[in-house]
Amino acid sequence: MSDIGDYYDLSRIRPEVAVVLNRINELGRTRFVDRAKSIDDGASFPVDNYHDLAAEGLLTLTVPTAFGGHGFSLGEYAMAGAEIGKYCGATALTFNMHNSSMMWSRFMYEMPHLTDDERAQFAPLRERQFRRAVEEQGIYSQPISEAGQNWTSKPAQTRCEKVAGGWKINGFKKFASLAGYCDYYSIVCTEHFADTEPRHEDTMIFVVSKDAVGLSVQGEWDPLGMRGTNSRDLVLKDVFVTEQDLMMPRGIFIKTLPHWPHMMATLSPTYMGVAQGAFDFTVAYLRGEVPGQPAADRRMYATKRHTVGQMYSKLAAMRALWWQVFMEAQSFPSKGQVLRMYAAQYNVMEGVQEIAAMAIRTCGGQAMLKSLPLERIYRDSRCGALMLPYTSEIMEDYLSVLTLYDTDELDDAPGDPDTSRNSLWRGYADVLAG
Repeated sequence: MSDIGDYYDLSRIRPEVAVVLNRINELGRTRFVDRAKSIDDGASFPVDNYHDLAAEGLLTLTVPTAFGGHGFSLGEYAMAGAEIGKYCGATALTFNMHNSSMMWSRFMYEMPHLTDDERAQFAPLRERQFRRAVEEQGIYSQPISEAGQNWTSKPAQTRCEKVAGGWKINGFKKFASLAGYCDYYSIVCTEHFADTEPRHEDTMIFVVSKDAVGLSVQGEWDPLGMRGTNSRDLVLKDVFVTEQDLMMPRGIFIKTLPHWPHMMATLSPTYMGVAQGAFDFTVAYLRGEVPGQPAADRRMYATKRHTVGQMYSKLAAMRALWWQVFMEAQSFPSKGQVLRMYAAQYNVMEGVQEIAAMAIRTCGGQAMLKSLPLERIYRDSRCGALMLPYTSEIMEDYLSVLTLYDTDELDDAPGDPDTSRNSLWRGYADVLAG
């Protein structure tokens, strides 16, 4: 299996980050990889992997050091997620769902345009989440998707309405990863008012305990890939929440997409890792070094060597752009930074499928047995390109629009009115004006 020195410039990585990355690889080689098959076979949540991650303190990577976390930047976190993805895609993907809640509480608070009043409201809310993660080892889920609805272009169907002492939430979430296994759910909903159409501006995000009255997990989970995510339906019926249950003050979360767009690209580390896992398996298979398999040397075939060269070239270019994008990630990025991020997201989600398919063709039919990991890796690789908010089709649209139109022309650029242009980066005229 590859090591971080095989694809990163270690002189650009903080020593404490390298320690974490190396430790993840130790866990991956000795524990995660051996559990991945049973997790996939049974579509069962990777409970033991999470116990290991919690024991190592790795569930608080982006929590500020002042609260007992590691204080990783977004780029440093992305590298950690990719290392987990080499061994178990489902663990990496759910790991990101948990960490996204930590990132929202960390990075959105640090946004430079927040007012003193907003920051004062935000501070105790985020401290509450950090304490839960550090002291309780609490695990968060962040379900946003709703069947038949693109949440980036229309207000969330899940609604909250003001009642005495707080709000009541009603609605559902589709593909709620970690459903039934997390301690808290980060629920995005739209506040409804009498005689007023729902608006994106009225988006709220609350933290709901797994034990909340009116919250239930329903449905079956038997998907093609990423089977261990346990992404079942989450139903909320008159779930009561208060001001203290807010993850952040109103009006801030909905600005994540335009003002901190890289934070919505954090599904890509998982698939960067899956791509690396496909390549690593191919190399081990051709060298006759797959555990439990005959030591058959298959390197003498020129066609296989050529394909490995193609795979490495594609993988190296994909990672180089991806790493640059995450290492330069910041709030209020430039147009160039955003375009690179969209391109990296697209290349990873499409590239992982191509690399996994090349691995199958190179290794041959025997490698497709379910007793070996390549068949699972291939199925996992198919799942990333369709995940909102940055599906491959949306990335193609965004890349073309931002390169063909000036910022002040974006609102007039032709497009399907039901697409997700509301999540498109549009510059910061609104912030500068306000």
